[in-house]
Amino acid sequence: MSISPNNTEENFSADELEALENCKSATAGIRNELSKVIIGQREVIDQLLIAIFSRGHCLLEGVPGLAKTLMVSTLAKSLRLDFSRIQFTPDLMPSDITGTEVIQEDKLTGTREFKFLNGPIFANIVLADEINRTPPKTQAALLESMQERQVTIGKNRHELPDPFFVLATQNPIEQEGTYTLPEAQQDRFMFKVFVDYPDYAEEYKVAASTTSADVADVSDVLSGEDISKIQDLVRRVPVPPHVIHYALRIVRATRVAEKEGVPDFIPDLLSWGAGPRAVQFLLLGAKAKAVMEGRSYATAEDIRAIAHPVLRHRIITTFKAESDGITSDVVVDKLLDEISERHDDDKIAPELAGAFNAA
Repeated sequence: MSISPNNTEENFSADELEALENCKSATAGIRNELSKVIIGQREVIDQLLIAIFSRGHCLLEGVPGLAKTLMVSTLAKSLRLDFSRIQFTPDLMPSDITGTEVIQEDKLTGTREFKFLNGPIFANIVLADEINRTPPKTQAALLESMQERQVTIGKNRHELPDPFFVLATQNPIEQEGTYTLPEAQQDRFMFKVFVDYPDYAEEYKVAASTTSADVADVSDVLSGEDISKIQDLVRRVPVPPHVIHYALRIVRATRVAEKEGVPDFIPDLLSWGAGPRAVQFLLLGAKAKAVMEGRSYATAEDIRAIAHPVLRHRIITTFKAESDGITSDVVVDKLLDEISERHDDDKIAPELAGAFNAA
């Protein structure tokens, strides 16, 4: 069991400590509001909130009918944010997402000029529904928006609203009529979250509630300004050096070409490992999880809790592993069992101290 770093709360002002408690209460409030519409899926909801508070984007995968779209739209209502839904189809064009320039005539002067019409990407929360049903050209239109939080049309750049999140849903690749999301696009998502079937009791509640005349009223809990403050607070949460080392060891252990720190089973199971962005998201996610729980410090347990959604879409299993039924989640399980939380060599050079805390 990890304990808080010495004097960690001394780095926070009284207002910041109060903000931590407020965030914990707000998280509970959001869960309560979503539970009015969404039955179960507590872990999925928490992972969505971690991604949002970390300024990350989230990819949800599950078979049709598991309320992925409803979950995202209900979350937007509870956060008092502008919401936009883009239904991805095979004939969707990039301009249908980003917007386009049109020629407009001034009725007074008769002059014509280009005017930019915002696309649906200009919202706080953008639901990219069934993103893997559209060709790669259109999928790529999201790249700049997700990374740079802006859209470039011609020579002009258009800033996206703040806060800005892309929450995408996709059906499993085995389904017909889908296009595999390119690795570069997947890497832009902080989390890949699996939405599973509900258990018997949950599905009973779903059946009863969705066939009745009752309509749930979802109240907003946080505003865009509140979320921005939480995001800033997340960045200020300290991460002990041994936790940074732990995240680094996990990620570097996935890289087959590494000479040290790679378990013997990795070359047989993985053909490609995770990049540096995985370490950044592990640390940011750990900080966000701590804030959601009202803690002023991140722990190795936080890293372990989010390792699967961070890594599962950043590592590629070998053909042999696939044929043996070994998934990326199984590999992550093996790594978490293999990699120790602390190591005798967990020391950090003075010039690097705090480098990741400022990330």
